[in-house]
Amino acid sequence: MDRRYDLDAGVIRSVAIIGAGYAGLACAVALASEGIQVTVFDRSHVLGGRARLLAKDGHRVDNGQHIIIGAYTELTRLLRHTRVSPKVLERLPLTLASPGRLHLRAAELPAPLHLAVGLLRARGLDWADRFAVLRLIRTLKRKRFQVPPEQTVHGLLHETAQTPHVIAWIWEPLCVAALNTPIEDASAQVFANVLRDSVAAHAGASELLIPRVDLSELFPVQAARYLATRRGKLGTGTTVKAIERVEGGFRLDCDHPTKQIFEQVVIATAPYHAPPLLRSVGGCERLAQQVEALPYEPITTVYFALGGSVRLSAPMLLLADGPAQWVFDRGQLGGEAGLLACVISAHGEHEQLSREDLEITIHQQLERELGRRLPSPDWVLTVVEKRATIACRPGIVRPDFKTPVPGLWLAGDYIDSPYPATMESAVRSGTAAAHAALRFMPRT
Repeated sequence: MDRRYDLDAGVIRSVAIIGAGYAGLACAVALASEGIQVTVFDRSHVLGGRARLLAKDGHRVDNGQHIIIGAYTELTRLLRHTRVSPKVLERLPLTLASPGRLHLRAAELPAPLHLAVGLLRARGLDWADRFAVLRLIRTLKRKRFQVPPEQTVHGLLHETAQTPHVIAWIWEPLCVAALNTPIEDASAQVFANVLRDSVAAHAGASELLIPRVDLSELFPVQAARYLATRRGKLGTGTTVKAIERVEGGFRLDCDHPTKQIFEQVVIATAPYHAPPLLRSVGGCERLAQQVEALPYEPITTVYFALGGSVRLSAPMLLLADGPAQWVFDRGQLGGEAGLLACVISAHGEHEQLSREDLEITIHQQLERELGRRLPSPDWVLTVVEKRATIACRPGIVRPDFKTPVPGLWLAGDYIDSPYPATMESAVRSGTAAAHAALRFMPRT
């Protein structure tokens, strides 16, 4: 069935999207696929929003390390839709590996055997630990993955009698990595949702998909190419200051030569940039206040260029005894040989250190964890996203993609979702906003 909107009648349906991150570009791809003319604006010249390529001090790295899991199906669907090669993602079974402490790898078997056999083969877990992991999954299944809305992950782990070892080496690392929120503060319901759709689902859903290209190239650049073949326009380096309601739609106050009136507008900026735009339209004060009230957690990534002689035993390792929680060997993931990315999620004591002291501390941590001396780095680059994601806490009210103004929509990883603030949540919100915009349009 032809679902295009008034094109045969000579009417061009136009939508402006403010923000060229994953949410905005997912929205643009969905609309352009239906023949809608989209124009995407972004203040930056680099596509990707808070998941983008960062060029700094002559080096090109991501502004943070991201992992996709097999359960995050909308992002992988969009990658296929925009003809992204499957080879840009390194596919690994669910693996938690820490040198000399733990090695847990899901077996290549149908669920639930993939987890059960992985636990049976795991090194660094005793039988009490193994039974504790299974007890948590069985408890959640019995409850149909529904827990009290006020419960934290820490409370859930205590309720299911998880051992201190399992908490420290499995649940806490997974929670902080997935929700970017400490277990004492993190929403047990959102964590249960992630477990439901990953380790408790089919084996492929728990796979780790690690990008082998930079985050701008992974989807945003491919999405821009897709739009270019469908009359889409891209206005990078453009700051939208305000949105004005006019007869026939909306006009944008921006430093772009366009004077076009758009039938609909999607605000797909970072959440902290959305309130001024909402207030400029009028009628959105309560929504603007709701977005402003969202709390945030940071992510810090420290890159060490240690030379081609340094190669980790696996593409990603779990760390202990220091500020960094994970280290990724970018040389095994399509990047420069010997380039390590050390990640610290959420708030912590590391924020009291100077940047130089933090880099020295993590370098020493790596030497302890790997059990050998490391060369002095050729260069070090620390990237701090102070508001990387919203804090995924119980009781947080995430806004809907709908606004009080007809034809005005929101998109972003902070929009109400069963998942934490991830790239998957971002693209799902963008697709949802696009579908709402399509329903709002008259059909031929």
